[in-house]
Amino acid sequence: MTRLLFALAIAAWVLAGCASTPDDDDAGSRRAPQQQAEQKDYPGVVESVREVEMDSERSGVAPMAGAVIGGSVGGSVGSGRGSTVGAVIGTVAGAVAGEAAAQSGTRPALEITVRLDEGRVIAVTQPVGRDSFKPGERVRVVSDGRTARVTR
Repeated sequence: MTRLLFALAIAAWVLAGCASTPDDDDAGSRRAPQQQAEQKDYPGVVESVREVEMDSERSGVAPMAGAVIGGSVGGSVGSGRGSTVGAVIGTVAGAVAGEAAAQSGTRPALEITVRLDEGRVIAVTQPVGRDSFKPGERVRVVSDGRTARVTR
């Protein structure tokens, strides 16, 4: 029985790794860009800043934890084959519940509207960090062609 629960937990963990997640290079990502990606700087002036919510990054931990808990609870129901069926159903239900919980998370972010020196006006949404921006402030928009972030 313990082996079955362990096997189900490992299977759920592997499947959780296959779940789609937001791109790691989100506009708000604090990771250093990969060396082969060229980044361009666009100087400009902040026109407005407003607080918004953005989806939280997902790691796959919530579905895995849900599968383990669900498998344990399901396995404790009944005995023999009923226990095995309960463990399987509990594992699947727990993984689904964990995934749903992971998808519902949001975090505070800023939508920063910048008038670039070249004349274009763009809006960049990024997580609230240590930097705060004010209208009229000179900034740089750093972009790799897919994502962008506002810096000083």
